[in-house]
Amino acid sequence: MLTKQRKQMILAILAKEGKIIAKDVASSLNLSEDTIRRDLRELAKNGLLQRVHGGALPASPAVVNFVKREEISNEQKVNIGRKCASLIKPGQIVIIDGGTTAVQLARHLPINLSATIVTHSPNVAVELISHDKIDVEIIGGRLYKHSMVSMGVRALENLAHIQADVYFMGVTGVHIENGLTTGDLEEAYMKRALSDHAAETIVMASDEKIHTASAYLVLPTIDASAIVVNKSIGQQKMKAFTDLGINVIYSE
Repeated sequence: MLTKQRKQMILAILAKEGKIIAKDVASSLNLSEDTIRRDLRELAKNGLLQRVHGGALPASPAVVNFVKREEISNEQKVNIGRKCASLIKPGQIVIIDGGTTAVQLARHLPINLSATIVTHSPNVAVELISHDKIDVEIIGGRLYKHSMVSMGVRALENLAHIQADVYFMGVTGVHIENGLTTGDLEEAYMKRALSDHAAETIVMASDEKIHTASAYLVLPTIDASAIVVNKSIGQQKMKAFTDLGINVIYSE
């Protein structure tokens, strides 16, 4: 069997089953596991899947820079942002992550809301200039231009003094077994730290992120207080999460 044919078969199995178990694929194709693992490495290098222990999962298409992410599922992000904005109560201290969905959240906050917003995203902070009753606390540090957020030691030191009611987290992958993931190691550490400083963590996830994985784990999926998704995804696709006891909230 030609290499191209093997890879096409691997991708077909991944699309059908939602995961690849290397030893099972090797057995079904009468090939060595080393051959399948090599194919998985090459497919992962081309962004066509995400390698995990023992096989592979669908790769999240959201592992691109901020500008390109604005082009992915934009209408869904508006809906999810609007829904998340409606969950914020007056007087709360709220951490808002960076990312395109987070900008939509900030954009849909009521103009008369009285709250404290903590963010390491300049884009989120700018959206709140006209909200006279919202106090904005900006976490400073080195600007990570790929995602337009500040990170590093200074950011973590700023965060040490904050304890929030809720953190709205953006990720690139949401998978029942492989957890909440992102495409950058430093971002994964920062997101975990932000979650540690909030009583609740609510995950914002457009359709293309569900049942996909990225390289770096932020948190186990069970650690999410809730996942906000677009209503278009349907309850069946989210059943594994609700069965785990995670509150799934659908946009209007």
